[in-house]
Amino acid sequence: MADTKRSSAASGTRFGPTGELPDPVPDHLPFARAASVIAVVVLAGALFGYDQGVISGALVGIQKAFAVGAVALEIVTSWVTLGAMFGSLAGGFVADHFGRKRALLTAAGLFTIGAAVEAFAPNVPVLVFGRLAAGFGVGVAAVAAPLYAAELAPVAQRGRFVASYQLAITIGIFIAYLVDQALAGPTGWRAMLGVSAGPGVLLALAVLTAVESPRWFAKVGRPDDARRTLVALGAGDNADARLAAIEASLRAEHEAPSWKDVFAPRWRTPLKIGLGLAVLQQITGINAIIYYSDSIFAAAGFTTPAAQTQATTWAIGAVNVLSTFIAIAFIDRLGRRPLLIAGLIGMAFSLAAVGFAFRESGTTAGGEGSAGVVTLVALVVFIISFAFSLGPVTWTVINEIYPGEVRGRAVAVATAVNWAAAFLVSRFFLSVVQAIGQAYTFWMFAAFCALGLVWVYARVPETRCRSLEEIEASWRTAPGAASTLQKS
Repeated sequence: MADTKRSSAASGTRFGPTGELPDPVPDHLPFARAASVIAVVVLAGALFGYDQGVISGALVGIQKAFAVGAVALEIVTSWVTLGAMFGSLAGGFVADHFGRKRALLTAAGLFTIGAAVEAFAPNVPVLVFGRLAAGFGVGVAAVAAPLYAAELAPVAQRGRFVASYQLAITIGIFIAYLVDQALAGPTGWRAMLGVSAGPGVLLALAVLTAVESPRWFAKVGRPDDARRTLVALGAGDNADARLAAIEASLRAEHEAPSWKDVFAPRWRTPLKIGLGLAVLQQITGINAIIYYSDSIFAAAGFTTPAAQTQATTWAIGAVNVLSTFIAIAFIDRLGRRPLLIAGLIGMAFSLAAVGFAFRESGTTAGGEGSAGVVTLVALVVFIISFAFSLGPVTWTVINEIYPGEVRGRAVAVATAVNWAAAFLVSRFFLSVVQAIGQAYTFWMFAAFCALGLVWVYARVPETRCRSLEEIEASWRTAPGAASTLQKS
């Protein structure tokens, strides 16, 4: 079977699980439709990224406005991830039962409401509620946007479509840092947090003009709508054959999958892979660096708020955006595994270097000395390595490996686990630093990278150039299916 698939891929003809049906989505989407899908994915990702990045510059103003300590700041910072954890679980339900578009509209509404509450919060509890609401929207979008991209993208471009979501997240983070820099001041934090209400409205408008996923239409028994959508996506006279390919992959599925189905033994292998990548992405320290970058650079010797914000904006924000283009360029050429392996190697060495820099300088480093420079350079290398590997590839693989029967809920579970890990890291990062010091904290992150490298090499399969139906069919075969995918 594997040899047959390799031969068909080489000849340019792709088959579904039956060996006869074409890919469900046309090889090339009309420009307007492709732009519509990308617009939805990019706006959802940018809002996600903005909510992640903006808090770094807002913390100083929040601390002064409400006279709070480190624990309260950790709660304000981390509760957006707590909301995202619950939002991702609800997002899977909404995406499966009401459609990918309605899920994205829900996310847009939550983004807008959360931003307004944050901007006008009279006290910390209301501010935390606003962060929770915005986080709920982040969680819904984190499920629905990559799922939407994966189901509407041509097979050969699916990695780039889904990776564009991660690119948008990095752009959102960078914009947040620029806004932080522009609005720096004792009262600027309200405007920083409220800015995302505007893009939330734009996301709603973009979703309203986009098409629904034909896979979802077929799944809920609306074949005529699925056919019309396929025609709109450029299927033309081949729409019936492509619809048949979708229905073939859905035929063996349950009408209403339960949460128990997600954990069924037959899907245990893809579930472990998805959950493993979701946890690994967070415990290697990315959100600790994104959320607390100003504090990290302050500890590394960047003594003024302006110097800290500038280092954050360009060393973290700008580098993050530019490096994600590496993944977009190579994820469908080289594959998922090579990017993950190369990225984890770079992340491990760079985090170890940050630890040694802090160790050499005690608990603080002079900004004019070598330790501050080493910290800056090493964090740049870390961001580059993450941005072309664990950042985009995690979401790509998670949205590829699950069968259509449980895809919405399985992606929701993986996303919820991802946010649970992010919550723990962001909630306790400052406390861990106070307990064991910066050096050992970054060495701990480096150790997680090393362990993750071994696991990825041994367990994560290659899914490049595989249709979603082919990947699903591989899990239905013998236990060695994962290794077959990996070697393909």
